[in-house]
Amino acid sequence: MNAWRNNVKKRIEVTAAVLVRDGKVLGARRGEQMSLAGFWEFPGGKIEPGETPEQALHRELKEELLIDAQVGDHLVTTEHEYDFGIVVLASFLCRLQEGEPKLTEHAEIRWFAPEDLLSVEWAPADVEAVELVLARMQQP
Repeated sequence: MNAWRNNVKKRIEVTAAVLVRDGKVLGARRGEQMSLAGFWEFPGGKIEPGETPEQALHRELKEELLIDAQVGDHLVTTEHEYDFGIVVLASFLCRLQEGEPKLTEHAEIRWFAPEDLLSVEWAPADVEAVELVLARMQQP
């Protein structure tokens, strides 16, 4: 039984903000000290015990980007298996309320026009959300 238990990967529940402003979407490139270094992602982070995904997202945006954002509709929840565990990522549409995003943990942040979203390498767990955002933004 112990051998089976050792093969079960840890589930890591995280949340992400799809921040849209003036027709552009905010992406963040993971820093060298982070797992998945160099990949782009929608900003967010781990859901702590007792938090809802929305509460976690609000907290993470304050900590990581020094902003306040209104967490809106749930966009998609995806799962992706990495070597370190299974990431369960809940992505939400968000609106910037206060502050301008600032670098604290990421190597770079950028506002992407829809046509530029696929010009960078996104973390695998974020890809489905990127595709959904792109489809929504390209609708007439």
